[in-house]
Amino acid sequence: MIRLEDVPRFAELGATATIQAYWAQPEAQMCELTLPFLHPGLRSRQYPFRDLLVAGARLAAGSDWPVSTANPLEAMQVALTRLDPENTSAPPLLPEQAIPLERVWTAYTAGSAWLCNRELEAGSLDAGKLADLVVLDRDPFAVDPMELSHLRVTSTLVGGVEVHGS
Repeated sequence: MIRLEDVPRFAELGATATIQAYWAQPEAQMCELTLPFLHPGLRSRQYPFRDLLVAGARLAAGSDWPVSTANPLEAMQVALTRLDPENTSAPPLLPEQAIPLERVWTAYTAGSAWLCNRELEAGSLDAGKLADLVVLDRDPFAVDPMELSHLRVTSTLVGGVEVHGS
């Protein structure tokens, strides 16, 4: 959790907020073992992704694998919907903190490359960069946000060389 008064400090200090978007969902650990034990004023501070973006913070995204999914598409879906991809019947966890796909996509690519000091060689599709990328079966920006986790990787390239696919 980030104190409300500390949110603007990320941009002021040039700090990067590293997010594990998959945890920002209404799952049992959050709803039964976390929220009931927090001070009421802190419950709304769970994974404040939108607040960070509005304040101008840079985001980098990753996973807590092996204790959660290593699939960034599942985590991106949670960042967009604040719902469990496998159980969408529960109300979203703080839906006002959801962020658009463009922003979470950038956090997983350029944001993480920047955080690792590799922005000159990775993180975007630019001439001269590594060309480490995947090809998906559908355009992630054209599907319903609830379908994002169902996209499949059809090809993987590392350094521009296909290492998985047809």
